[in-house]
Amino acid sequence: MGEATVDCDLLIYNSELLVTMDGSDIAGGWVAISEGRILSVGAAGTEPHAAETIDATGCLVTPGFINTHHHMYQNLTRNCAAAELEHGLVPWLEALYPAWSLMDEEAVYLSTYVALAELALGGCTTSCDHLNVHPMPGLMDAQMLAAQQVGLRFHATRGAMDLSEKDGALPPDSAVEDIETILTDCERLVARYHDPAPLAMRQVALAPCNPFATSNRLMIESAEMAERLDVRLHTHLAETPDEEQFCVDKFGARPTERLDDTGFINDRTWVAHGIFVSDADIDRMGDTHTGVAHCPTSNVLFNRALTPVRDYRAHGAPVGLGCDGGASAGHCSLYNEARLMALVGDLLPGEPRMTARDALNVATVGGAACLGREHDLGRISPGYAGDVVVWPVDGLFFSGVHGDLVTAWLRSGPTFARHTIVAGRQIVADGRLTLDEVEDVWRRHHAVAGSLQEKAGLIAQASP
Repeated sequence: MGEATVDCDLLIYNSELLVTMDGSDIAGGWVAISEGRILSVGAAGTEPHAAETIDATGCLVTPGFINTHHHMYQNLTRNCAAAELEHGLVPWLEALYPAWSLMDEEAVYLSTYVALAELALGGCTTSCDHLNVHPMPGLMDAQMLAAQQVGLRFHATRGAMDLSEKDGALPPDSAVEDIETILTDCERLVARYHDPAPLAMRQVALAPCNPFATSNRLMIESAEMAERLDVRLHTHLAETPDEEQFCVDKFGARPTERLDDTGFINDRTWVAHGIFVSDADIDRMGDTHTGVAHCPTSNVLFNRALTPVRDYRAHGAPVGLGCDGGASAGHCSLYNEARLMALVGDLLPGEPRMTARDALNVATVGGAACLGREHDLGRISPGYAGDVVVWPVDGLFFSGVHGDLVTAWLRSGPTFARHTIVAGRQIVADGRLTLDEVEDVWRRHHAVAGSLQEKAGLIAQASP
């Protein structure tokens, strides 16, 4: 007899449950991937022949998670300024800006690589990043190199600040740029890196930072450029309760009104946080399908408050999950964020209750919508990207589970991904990263972070 014909590149089979996010769960289901995209899915006994296989016995299989807001460079100051964090966002930022203003290309490359590797272990297959401090040129090029080497899909959002302390704003002069420099670099990055095609591995968005650091001119010209270049927009919105008074005093408008006036409330935009908003704000964002990145850990730590996820979704605004910064959340795990979202979501008034399924939807389908990728990411469906996560739901932590596996997976953990697959390639295999250089990178990152923290006075100088 001849050899069996190979029908696909990779087959994931024998799952306890395959959750497609396409309207169906398949007990014992399988998924076939070829040329980086989902070829087919099906029930046990109908599997195609494959060049490579993954036995998902004892595992839940889901689409890859999508990270919709992050500041990866902040893992260079992971858990620094904890005392200032207790007093809110502004004192914390003031304590850390001196360190971030010392970043160079090596620091940004290492911090991006470490963040993406950590995200992969937590089931993330696509991540954006908001690099909003640019003390020297070329930092986003270093990010793109790290993303290419790790292998996650990457949406680089070119952050920018043009108002500093001398303008009555928050950032030090060393952390801001002039508008011409910002816009010139935005156009360069889009031309060099942005891929608008389905299944793209990298895209670029324009992302003026926040109301405390950006002029109306920068916001307006960024929105106009995004329209001309057909790329997305990202910024912070309503993260702290004092933001509203600042915007009224400086710009004569509430935060959401200001974004609307400058061209940012539309289906091209997704914002981070969106906590302190009115019913009218939610209506407006829902009507325009403006997306929201929900960052539960950061929101709880800074504000003891939560994004009104239920209300946004009910009014038509896409909601995704975000890790925010390693200096605030202290981790890069969307699994942790999804778990916290489900656990604390019921602290907000209203019905129905927040469920594990809601959290999974936000982490996948909602994230894809925020990034404008709802037609190729976030589902296990033929034609979609071959981005799949295999999660263990067996062993000690899950002993006694005989009910809904999605709820058990999110509540009974902690857990890491057993396999994280991006475009059909295993970034995590059998619970371990497949990256040859990861040990060297994290050691270099740890040393660079320590040196940067010492220079900024965040830790004591080493003894001679």
